[in-house]
Amino acid sequence: MNFFSRRILKYREKYVDTLGKLYEYSTAVYENKKMSFMLDSDMAYTYGSFRKKCDEISARLSRYGIGAGDRVAILSQNMPNWTVAMFSLVPFGRISVPILPDSSENEVTNILTHSGCKAIFVSQKLLGKISKECIDKLVLVIDIETFDIIHRDDKAYTCNGRVISPLPNDLATIIYTSGTTGNAKGVMLSHRNLCTNIKISYHAHKCTHKDIWLSILPMAHTYELSIGVLYPIFVGASVAYIQKPPTPSVLLDALKTVRPSVMLSVPLIIEKIYKNSVVPTIRRSRILKWMKAKMPSVLYRFIGMKLKSTFGGRIKFFGIGGAKLDSTVESFLKQAKFPYAIGYGLTETAPLICTANPKQTKVGSTGCAAYGVTVKLDNKNPETGEGEIVVKGDNVMLGYYKDPARTRTVFTDDGWLRTNDLAVQDEKGRYYIKGRLNNMILGPSGENIYPEEIEKVINDLDEVNESIVMERDGRIVALVQFNDNIIDWDQEGEDQFFEKLEARKQAVLNYVNKHVNKFSKVNSVEVVKEPFEKTATQKIRRFKYKKADKTKEK
Repeated sequence: MNFFSRRILKYREKYVDTLGKLYEYSTAVYENKKMSFMLDSDMAYTYGSFRKKCDEISARLSRYGIGAGDRVAILSQNMPNWTVAMFSLVPFGRISVPILPDSSENEVTNILTHSGCKAIFVSQKLLGKISKECIDKLVLVIDIETFDIIHRDDKAYTCNGRVISPLPNDLATIIYTSGTTGNAKGVMLSHRNLCTNIKISYHAHKCTHKDIWLSILPMAHTYELSIGVLYPIFVGASVAYIQKPPTPSVLLDALKTVRPSVMLSVPLIIEKIYKNSVVPTIRRSRILKWMKAKMPSVLYRFIGMKLKSTFGGRIKFFGIGGAKLDSTVESFLKQAKFPYAIGYGLTETAPLICTANPKQTKVGSTGCAAYGVTVKLDNKNPETGEGEIVVKGDNVMLGYYKDPARTRTVFTDDGWLRTNDLAVQDEKGRYYIKGRLNNMILGPSGENIYPEEIEKVINDLDEVNESIVMERDGRIVALVQFNDNIIDWDQEGEDQFFEKLEARKQAVLNYVNKHVNKFSKVNSVEVVKEPFEKTATQKIRRFKYKKADKTKEK
């Protein structure tokens, strides 16, 4: 590392205020260090070769008239070339439009049309999601795996795509999200928004160039983009990618090979490990059951060591975000001394609002306000202390693309971003989220009923895979999806099947109504055959289930 590199390292937090400066800084300071690689593939980059490839592709885009301010989409599964595509755009003033790989053809069409993209990087696997009509309107369609051109508009070959060095408040990316309520919206994130999240991540847990990430969440999601793509570049770390979906067997093999020190996850992954592996293992063993009753701390420490070993033995930061972590699972992780961290945020805040590193976690809490972010509770109930989380800071979005009316609805008159999350705060400044404001059910006497709290009770049942609770026609209804081995759907239609199904429903109803307060009692249970439709961070798309669907529910 030369004198210039050491000097800039000292001041990198002030220096890196755009993704252009992040690009300049990291590719200079860490030039010869491995940046990214994909397992079972020769796709890999050092920071130096990464810059060379990004510059080369940027020049090609310019030759086709695609310059600063133009939008370019990225539709691909995770891979090192995803980051190359991103950084052939944003350091030069272009605007990236990441698209989640599980988007439907209709969603892809809507995003490309609404954003006015001129080009797209796409993997062969997902090329079929782009309609011929969309392709014909694009200047370039580029195969992200090889960077070969699939489609081009030769009339656009003008060599006048002007590039610029972006400023902090310039638009860097538009991320489309339908969340759990439908109506996709394009969140406009600036260079400042994303660089602020890099610094938040650094202050929450200081990683270094010696760390190695294993990426398993979609890079098109803000959570993975900010903390799993941009933050490693800031510290000169390496990121490993896997080619196949992270099923348990694929993930286990990858963990053994990579032995990551950092991973990002959503609650569902660690909750399934706990429910499908930890709990059955204890139940099958007399000794472990005895230890749980007599020496639970010793048992959980032992399981924690085994779990760390399963993760490769080097894990020191296991970030969990995107949805609320089940408190039973969190208690286990805490007792097991597993180095989990909690983050809370929104796409609109790029994403972090609150953080708690492995030494700061408290069961049930999303942590304190993140570094440099101002958080408070609005319209706080003096009796319960509950209020809506509102936010100010350099992490807050520019607004929704081409939608000023919707943008106005999420900001208060004095400029606070409304999160729609209800929470309470303890004496140490930690926030505890109660539920979503638009999910909350108002009881007959004005009581606040939180579906998430009822769902937690239902999901504690061994036979239940997942559930959602909602109000329909003044009644509280629980939609339940059982584990695969609980109901034999091959017998659907037979009298015996309906008898067993009704017995299961009644058992759930009896259990939940014994464990919730009198205002939160469930009126009926409906069984859903297929797993619920989810967002990229595995939150259930509740709006899909507001009305009874007789083809899905029994």
